[in-house]
Amino acid sequence: MPKSSPCVFPWSSLLLASLATLVVQSVLSSSYSSSSSSAYQRPAAAGGKRPGFMERTLVLLDVNTRSPIRVLNDNFLSLQLDPSIIKDGWLDFLSSKRLVTLARGLSPAFLRFGGKRTDFLQFNNQKNLAKFRGPGPDYYLKNYEDDIVRSDIALDKQKGCKLASHPDIMLELQREKAATTQLVLLKEQLSNIYSNITITARSLDKLYNFADCAGLHLILGLNALHRNPDNSWNTSSTLSLLKYSAGKKYNISWELGNEPNAYRSMVGRAVNSTQLAQDYTKLRTLLQSVRYYHRAHLYGPNAGRPRKNAILLLDGFMRNAGSVVDAVTWQHYYMDGRVNKVEDFLKTRLLDTLTEQITKVTKVVNTHTPGKKVWLGGLGPAWAGGISNLSDTYAAGFLWVNTLGMAAMQGIDVVLRHSFFDYGYTHLVDQHFHPLPDYWFSLVFKRLVGPRVLAVRVAGLQRKPQPGRVIRDKLRIYAHCTSYYNHNYVRGSITIYIINLHRSRKKIKLAGTLRNKTVHQYLLQPYGTDGLRAKHVQLNGEKLLMSDNETFPELKPKTLRAGRTIAMPPMTIGFYVIKNINAYVCRR
Repeated sequence: MPKSSPCVFPWSSLLLASLATLVVQSVLSSSYSSSSSSAYQRPAAAGGKRPGFMERTLVLLDVNTRSPIRVLNDNFLSLQLDPSIIKDGWLDFLSSKRLVTLARGLSPAFLRFGGKRTDFLQFNNQKNLAKFRGPGPDYYLKNYEDDIVRSDIALDKQKGCKLASHPDIMLELQREKAATTQLVLLKEQLSNIYSNITITARSLDKLYNFADCAGLHLILGLNALHRNPDNSWNTSSTLSLLKYSAGKKYNISWELGNEPNAYRSMVGRAVNSTQLAQDYTKLRTLLQSVRYYHRAHLYGPNAGRPRKNAILLLDGFMRNAGSVVDAVTWQHYYMDGRVNKVEDFLKTRLLDTLTEQITKVTKVVNTHTPGKKVWLGGLGPAWAGGISNLSDTYAAGFLWVNTLGMAAMQGIDVVLRHSFFDYGYTHLVDQHFHPLPDYWFSLVFKRLVGPRVLAVRVAGLQRKPQPGRVIRDKLRIYAHCTSYYNHNYVRGSITIYIINLHRSRKKIKLAGTLRNKTVHQYLLQPYGTDGLRAKHVQLNGEKLLMSDNETFPELKPKTLRAGRTIAMPPMTIGFYVIKNINAYVCRR
């Protein structure tokens, strides 16, 4: 994380008196320099700790309100669904009122339908089987599969958004089916032996209905491993899918393949950067040949983590087809399924790996196509479905919120979270349709954080680190203009979000332009006795729960009087809205 230059803040006599017993670190310049960042990471003290010192540490915080350092996509926080939901049966439940409501809470956003099984999808324009199954309602009561058909028939009769309330017994049977299928899917993933998945016209209808009803823009991944004998891309299935979706007037963006750098290990067949560039050029030509999609957006190449092979593939792709895609996509996962401790999610060294990866990718992109937007797709806290009771708990939120802050600061235009809903433990919503901690973090982020990223300036009292020791900070502060979609705040308001990884409370004093302003606090803490392993979250002391299938809890802020110091409890995440500051950068 880049260091911020210290600056001078106006000190009141009261503040000087309160700090008289501490050693004041010298502060050099009052102007915002080119080294300013939108996040501050306070170096931790090296060596032994004097009792009570860390508890007394005070951080002075100011924000540049004249100009943003980045302006992101309005859909910056976006979502992903894995094609495995076709196989495990959850696709049939995307019409659930509760799921649609939860997805709508995170709109506007993109919905990427893609993942490892993207390259095993085959489109089959079958007739609607629901219209040809059985003579009447009694027939459909015979078994679970026929219950699905009966539900589909009921949905077909609806106009507009097609929503359903599924009986509890039906959901219980589906969870049993999904649990069995999950073992098969995990075995495939670990063995790198995958079976094909058929996406029918009916499946596409259900997927698009979900995205459209939730206010999400669908990005559909196409199979790049459907190859001709000469290893060129076979477009037959894709052309059939394009014609069907165009006939339905489905507003869809497209991508081709998933982690092409890993094809050799997955299927024993490599697709090099030159061939991949030709495939994307062919897809662009194909889209232009279908009148409804001649201006459709195309994203790619969806490379894996930027290690040597992925970087080489990305470099060759950008050299040959950088102008073909509307944004460059890549993926990042923090850890594998062998992690088994809460502490693994709190390591600052782990959090900082994202900065290194972003730097590698943006360097390649800017070499060939300067200014091209970069998206972080398929982002998740853990590989291979995550870790039960870890990657689906409050602890994983530190990674998630820090990812959003770091990505925004470094100009990543969109972050696609894997996965909104499905099997495994990295999703936002569980199989009982209950929001998990990362969902609530995402909801508060969506409600409060806008696309304009601001430079944060901090001065603090701290001990001098020992020479040669690598210091990883545990206090992270990010700032944006408050979301324009939030009508509780006028334009000109600023949202600051803070991650405190310390085991002690930290105090933040607003200074400079933020001084003596009323602050709304949204402090998110684990709820219950499980601590960081909690699967429930409280906001300012109130447990967050859905009131019913269509009603969110009220996100009530706690008002901090003007001039009051922000006290961040240990191991917590907080959002703070500076009201009525009338910041110039946020009024435009």
